[in-house]
Amino acid sequence: MPVFLNHITTTVPQTAYTQDEAGKTMLHKFEEGSRAARLTRRIYAHSGIETRHSVLPDFREGADAPLLFDFDTKKFLSPSTGERNDLYSKEARVMFSATAERLVGECPGIEKSDITHVITVSCTGFFAPGPDFYIVKDLGLNPSTKRFHIGFMGCYAAFPALKMAKAFCEAEPEAVVLVVCLELCSLHLEPSEEIDDILATSVFGDGASGAIVSSRNEAPGTSFRMDSLNSTIAPDSEGDMAWTIGDHGFDMILSTYVPRILEANVAEIVDGLLSENDAQRADIEHWAIHPGGRAILDKVEQGLELGAEDLTASRAVLRDYGNMSSATILFVLDHIRRSPASGRPEPILAMAFGPGLTVESALLTRV
Repeated sequence: MPVFLNHITTTVPQTAYTQDEAGKTMLHKFEEGSRAARLTRRIYAHSGIETRHSVLPDFREGADAPLLFDFDTKKFLSPSTGERNDLYSKEARVMFSATAERLVGECPGIEKSDITHVITVSCTGFFAPGPDFYIVKDLGLNPSTKRFHIGFMGCYAAFPALKMAKAFCEAEPEAVVLVVCLELCSLHLEPSEEIDDILATSVFGDGASGAIVSSRNEAPGTSFRMDSLNSTIAPDSEGDMAWTIGDHGFDMILSTYVPRILEANVAEIVDGLLSENDAQRADIEHWAIHPGGRAILDKVEQGLELGAEDLTASRAVLRDYGNMSSATILFVLDHIRRSPASGRPEPILAMAFGPGLTVESALLTRV
């Protein structure tokens, strides 16, 4: 029985910063002419990012009760993890429910009464009752709706959520699964002279995305049939990307080796998934690669021997939003969904990466 990704929606916080604004703000942390200042200028200028969004208004004049940066004194603050998570709890609850409300309202042929399962995803904060609970409560869904939360898996976590949703629909043909991924990465900015931290502050932004998954196909041309999903671990790479809880926010390890690790392994991973489905790279019409950063997209493009136009959707999302961790891949798929349909089946290869180094991939078909 085929299962479809029926609809996708995306949301971002109201506050947006240009990459130039963000870079100039970060320079207040370092001495002029220092190695860290030079690295910051270079990394921000070549990031492939123009705009990112944040729940924090700190980096503009007149912000009330700044959390991370005092614009008047031009000083960075260092709030505790608890203080950051308090703001996450406040902002995330509202944004999770708003994204879910919009998703159901936009999805053709789906009503709130149809929703049987809710899956939420986030790695940038915690609260309980969790976002799955509040989506059911705030949207007035059936109290017996089955609820699940995927936490702290990182940038690839939308894929496990979609796998769960697909499995539920295969087991229960009448199931309609609501998936929402939300990340408030900016809450964990903690600038330092370490290159990992400079890279992290240059690329991560805030955003949310959602999808409806079911065995229905109510909107031909904008639905994606979920053909096959796969997971693997790149060898000898678990120390190159990690996400831990520190005293002053969550700490990101993002090694400069990650793009090269992906370049070395991505062809074998993709070809394995395709061969299992009697397909090859030439069959793929759309590539939806998680835009973890410009270097990651460049190396994946090289490793798969793709043309510059093949990663148009991924580079557009990176340019306009940055890396929003687990929420990002649905932004890329939504970009593809909004493009003109050919009227025939269009194969899509989607992929994301995260701590481990874990690589999640999916073969979809636009139908």
